[in-house]
Amino acid sequence: MSTENNNYTEDSIRTLDWKEHIRLRPGMYIGKLGDGSSADDGIYILIKEVIDNCIDEYVMGHGKKIEVKVKDNIVSIRDYGRGIPLGKAIDTVSKINTGAKYDSKAFKKSVGLNGVGTKAVNALSTKFVLESYREGKVKRAVFNQGNIIEDNEITDTNETNGTFVSFQADGSVFKNYKYRFPYIEKMIWNYCYLNPGLSIWFNGNRFHSKNGLLDLLQNNMDNEPLYPIIHLKGDDIEVAITHAKQYGEEYYSFVNGQHTTQGGTHQNAFRQAYVKVIRDYFNKNYEAVDIRTSIVAAVSVKVMEPVFESQTKTKLGSLEIEPGGQSMNAFVNDFLKEKLDNFLHRNTDVAEIIEKKIKQSEKERKELSGIRKLAKDRAKKASLHNKKLRDCRVHYTSKKDERHLDTTLFITEGDSASGSITKSRNVNTQAVFSLRGKPLNSYGLTKKVVYENEEFNLIQAALDIEDGLESLRYNNVVIATDADVDGMHIRLLLLTFFLQFFPDLVKNGHVYILQTPLFRVRNKKETIYCYSEQERVNAIDKLGKNPEITRFKGLGEISPDEFKHFIGDNIRLEPVLVNKESTIEELLTFYMGKNTPDRQTFIIENLRVEGDLEAELAD
Repeated sequence: MSTENNNYTEDSIRTLDWKEHIRLRPGMYIGKLGDGSSADDGIYILIKEVIDNCIDEYVMGHGKKIEVKVKDNIVSIRDYGRGIPLGKAIDTVSKINTGAKYDSKAFKKSVGLNGVGTKAVNALSTKFVLESYREGKVKRAVFNQGNIIEDNEITDTNETNGTFVSFQADGSVFKNYKYRFPYIEKMIWNYCYLNPGLSIWFNGNRFHSKNGLLDLLQNNMDNEPLYPIIHLKGDDIEVAITHAKQYGEEYYSFVNGQHTTQGGTHQNAFRQAYVKVIRDYFNKNYEAVDIRTSIVAAVSVKVMEPVFESQTKTKLGSLEIEPGGQSMNAFVNDFLKEKLDNFLHRNTDVAEIIEKKIKQSEKERKELSGIRKLAKDRAKKASLHNKKLRDCRVHYTSKKDERHLDTTLFITEGDSASGSITKSRNVNTQAVFSLRGKPLNSYGLTKKVVYENEEFNLIQAALDIEDGLESLRYNNVVIATDADVDGMHIRLLLLTFFLQFFPDLVKNGHVYILQTPLFRVRNKKETIYCYSEQERVNAIDKLGKNPEITRFKGLGEISPDEFKHFIGDNIRLEPVLVNKESTIEELLTFYMGKNTPDRQTFIIENLRVEGDLEAELAD
């Protein structure tokens, strides 16, 4: 056995400084890197880490305005708090375990308690600028990848107290990234809902909330509530509750201002406590699933020294409100037992609507019970005997390591396309579901169709989302269809299915459209794949005279060897985002309802663009 590569000496051991460690293991600090197509990609965590500090100042009673600007991938954030003490300004963004939040009296219910946040932003930026304004003085410093390149003396200023941070994320860490403003706007709205009275200006637009979580539900619901939203507030807890005409359960949960997109102990405590209060109020042992079906709720708690299950703080793990204190379950239950029970006794009309909804859910569940069993049996047999699902080895719910964040299910149509993806995929994290023809238009149908239609039933079973997203098996659900009229139609039919029966899958950012190249432009030395007409023009200019140009008319025309390039490190995903101005019901009515002149005009105009492109290529 050779010992050449097994020398273990003092020289084998090295100590990384804070910058090197963050840059070597960025995922430990800001989650997945990504290109900005997902709301939990690192470039948004960078923004959040800086804004969190501004929010802490507001919570402490300093500054009612925050300004955020994003332009050309440069982010600028200005608050009007007290400003960082000038002599320590540089340390707070460049020395790990340095910050004010270790003083529990000053920041006892803050999210960022580990002193890492802005240091990670600094280390992962090609340019990071800090300016602290305090009592007529300013301290300015500039960094590159965490290394200080400009350390200005403290000078006089006319600026109001506060802190200014500007940064540009490092393109060598975040490949081909771009900011999606809807994700940033959602983040900002959540800050406003959790801090009524605060104004955040994003690229010149003001975001503001007067009524906290009540506003959150009103602005995010896709259907009219069955009864006026119940809004309850107490010490360190706030909830908003209603039901709507929709399937499943929908929750917005927060801890110390942090949006816990994966829930956690506080959300579980709320779900259990709500069921208990309802059962006690009606003195009937209704099934929990019937009580919670169609619920839309938001819950926010404040916790001393919160424990999260990851650095990005998307799931709370704390079992107690404070170390050694009351349990989370008891805290939430005591609050609802008093506040919600009192509300129901004072508003018996609302209580009657809730009970009517429970009984309706119970009836529907029993009507579906038989067909659900048959459908599950069918799904099990199908998974054994057909090849509709080529599964992967790691699943989102296993959470054995960070790979679960990259788990993907490609939904595609046709043997050629599914075959190419199957041969070129990463078998550890990428699965393929093959459709047979066009799915059913499920608009306006009841959930019964999910179990009676084989395709829908098998998709539901593959994703394991029948009872909500808690058991979702893939973090990314990618619709991979041809970029022609038929492919667009299949895409719409699948989105209709998800939006109609599993809207949380879309609203929580799990659904994407796979972008595949329209052209291949190559000569003997280089091949360039182009995703737009402009990229094609640029490629021709770059490669010079008479390059070979291929137009991909369908996914089936792309060989497995080429497909590896499009679904690997260079994958381009376009997130499916529901515009805040349009409800899901409005979207489905427009695209999938009865034909309207507006939709016909929309289709004709979009087909004209495709037709013009075809004509140009023919010339």
